[in-house]
Amino acid sequence: MPIKIPQDLPASDILEREGVLLIKEDDAIRQDIRPLRILLLNLMPKKIETETQIARVLAGSPLQIEITLLAPSGHQPKNTSREHMLDFYRKWEDIKTEKFDGLIVTGAPIEQLPFEEVTYWDELCAILDWSQSNVHGLFTLCWGAQAALYHFYKIPKYQLQRKMFGVFQHTVRRHPSILLHGLDDTFNTPVSRHTENRIKDFSNFPHLEILIESDASGLCLIQDVKRRHLHMFNHLEYDSDTLHNEYIRDLSTRQDVNLPLNYYPDDDPKNDPVNSWRGNGHLLFSNWVNFLYQTTPFLLKDIGK
Repeated sequence: MPIKIPQDLPASDILEREGVLLIKEDDAIRQDIRPLRILLLNLMPKKIETETQIARVLAGSPLQIEITLLAPSGHQPKNTSREHMLDFYRKWEDIKTEKFDGLIVTGAPIEQLPFEEVTYWDELCAILDWSQSNVHGLFTLCWGAQAALYHFYKIPKYQLQRKMFGVFQHTVRRHPSILLHGLDDTFNTPVSRHTENRIKDFSNFPHLEILIESDASGLCLIQDVKRRHLHMFNHLEYDSDTLHNEYIRDLSTRQDVNLPLNYYPDDDPKNDPVNSWRGNGHLLFSNWVNFLYQTTPFLLKDIGK
């Protein structure tokens, strides 16, 4: 699909080399359609890597998408230059009056902190509340999913004894949701987290439907049918080498690091990992885009009414 992102964004060169169809501002204006406006609240420290991953998985439908990048105010990431943030990211205060078809909230490497101790927790809560009137559909990832469920429903997260780290087989529950259309009955999903959510805490919320889960790694995908929210605890957007990079990063700081399970051929880090989740990742995000397209108001100003 033609995806519209800032022309000088580093992701542009990467995606063009991969054959992803990008659309320039002048060409987008000439097309007599309204693009879907997607706001990406990027909480990850490596902004460019995450921008590229999300743009890649969104590029799987024939619809035109326009991505706007957002980051918490006053929080300068250590792994991304100040110039990049100034050039490509907007502040929430500057877009409060705008409407968006979708909001994606990424994970963040802060999951072992209590939610209220996160430096930008108050702003994140305000953005989530604002999205109820200014965004048609919400898609949260990993810690972002845990944060949204805690904010809206006080559903807690639990510390794991050891990091859930690797590629695990997941099962799609039988469900008529358009979000599951075409997904394999079982498929692999990268998992990288120190905490988890538990099924028992969802029993009082029948509108929170479990769509995908794993015997080994637990809950994966929750649909909030009342609010049009989708909460993903794992990482179908990951590149082939993302878990490897996390493993090497952790080894550089300590030695008691678990090898990511079911990831390296023969469990040997010298062997290149084989991506066994890419197709289902593209499909899930395409299904979400299609869901937005079929349900969002034609006029942006009508979102939230």
